[in-house]
Amino acid sequence: MPDAAAPRDAAAAEEESAFSHAPVEPDSTAAYGDHPDQVIDFYAPRDAGSTAPGAEAAPLVVVLHGGAWRAAYDRRHITPFADFLARRGFAVANVEYRRGGGSGGGGEGEDGAGSGGPVAGRWPDTFDDVAAALDALPDLVRQSLPQADARRTVITGHSAGGHLALWAAARHVLPADAPWRTDRPAPLRGVVALAPIADFEVAGKLDVCGGATHQLLGGKQEFLERQPYADPALLLPTGIATTLVQGRTDVVVPQAVAESYADAAAKAGEVVGLTLLGEVGHFPLIDPAADACAVVAEEIAQLAW
Repeated sequence: MPDAAAPRDAAAAEEESAFSHAPVEPDSTAAYGDHPDQVIDFYAPRDAGSTAPGAEAAPLVVVLHGGAWRAAYDRRHITPFADFLARRGFAVANVEYRRGGGSGGGGEGEDGAGSGGPVAGRWPDTFDDVAAALDALPDLVRQSLPQADARRTVITGHSAGGHLALWAAARHVLPADAPWRTDRPAPLRGVVALAPIADFEVAGKLDVCGGATHQLLGGKQEFLERQPYADPALLLPTGIATTLVQGRTDVVVPQAVAESYADAAAKAGEVVGLTLLGEVGHFPLIDPAADACAVVAEEIAQLAW
């Protein structure tokens, strides 16, 4: 009889490995706002010639960390991944943003009303910050990361950060009254979303991260009103090359979430790549010690170079 605990045990081991690496300090940090969380860490390419011989400037990879949009998880946990990309010749911008349940506001519990757990995200602050960071990035890159070629920018994000990466690339298709809407697509080479929370309906049904999608939008009552402004599966087509990388054994954000987003894209007339990795769970995608992390770097390189 199969061991029912085996997937959970494997997931725990993967998480332990991903979080075992010491944080890597950036080469520089710049603010895009006044709040302490409104900062971007920059990593210069360690060897720009390792990925594209003769290249004078490196593609820019914008990293958005995960952690269910909750304050307990900040950008520090993904700095080894940012360094991993820099050591493969990319210039990297690791974005911090305001989160819920202790990041200066947001409240507790599923509806922000004190039911006992840290709330996910801050409406509208989390979205305000990602939009502001991306808008400020070209000027900040020129000042802080001259090795980067911002004309070759790829956004990547893991889990909740994967959601934010997809959302950031879809701002031009937001509802007309959205404060974050842009009048044209972002100048991106593409998006590589890693185990993203990409479809809020499916994520809600699967109770991904303990109801985090409802919490992000302010609670169940506000969810349907705000969903068209936040759910990547409703913001299609984008016209921007997009690839999802997903572990088949992911028990944190199951494969069905990515598949649903890819299906929604197809119905909207857009082809979205979906790379499924066997015997891979949630955290190896950002773990420099895991083979899956090298697959992620290759997916980024295919869009960037």
